[in-house]
Amino acid sequence: MSHEYPRFDLTGQIALVTGAARGLGQAIALALANAGADVALGLRDVNTGGELVRQIEAMGRQALPLQMDVLNLDQIQNGIDKTVEKFGRLDILVNNAGGGVSDLAENVREADFDQTVALNLKATFFASQYAGRVMIARNYGRIINLGSQAGAVALPTESVYCMTKAAVAHLTKCLAVEWGKYNITVNNVAPTFIETPGTEEALSDAAFKADVIERIAGLHRIGQPMEVAGAVVFLASPAASLITGDTIMIDGGWTAR
Repeated sequence: MSHEYPRFDLTGQIALVTGAARGLGQAIALALANAGADVALGLRDVNTGGELVRQIEAMGRQALPLQMDVLNLDQIQNGIDKTVEKFGRLDILVNNAGGGVSDLAENVREADFDQTVALNLKATFFASQYAGRVMIARNYGRIINLGSQAGAVALPTESVYCMTKAAVAHLTKCLAVEWGKYNITVNNVAPTFIETPGTEEALSDAAFKADVIERIAGLHRIGQPMEVAGAVVFLASPAASLITGDTIMIDGGWTAR
């Protein structure tokens, strides 16, 4: 039995974060670099990554900006190929890119449905598949999906988004069971409302924000991006070596009530 103390550092690890340009993706990329990893940055527009590259390099880590619109599977594959080409391997994949169009269920348009499924579910599956092939060959990997509390609770006007995030939680279990024999863990983090550019508009409605804070039943506050990034770093680290197929709720107590 090992008596080593848990290690949370990622020194020498190679990570790829999709949707890294802003919000949660940016915080996660910085947190992984701070923990010691070199980070490939999946960007919908590769020209938006300059400042983030500089911040990571200022920590003494390497950063690789990649053109990676996750709606384009060729760009996902190409980004993973370039990561392996530069660094020799890929240890950690963070499937952060996602989104969706809000609408009442009776009004959802097929185009919006298809885009939300493609962004949250199809992209997560195929990025995991492409990265998984690299990890299987090396017999090591950490895949961390960005789900949402929306995968566990119903949010009005978010039926399609909620559906896809619930699917991500279950996909996480399926991949964890299939790939465990290759020393690959697959986990899901499920945040509540976090202060990011993506939630700014919704949270600018005072009544909506008050309702959200009330529903965050334990801590009664909106989360910060680094509070999500901490769980990602933990799941990527040696300290989480026995955790797989799990969803960690980062919801301030929303789902506890």
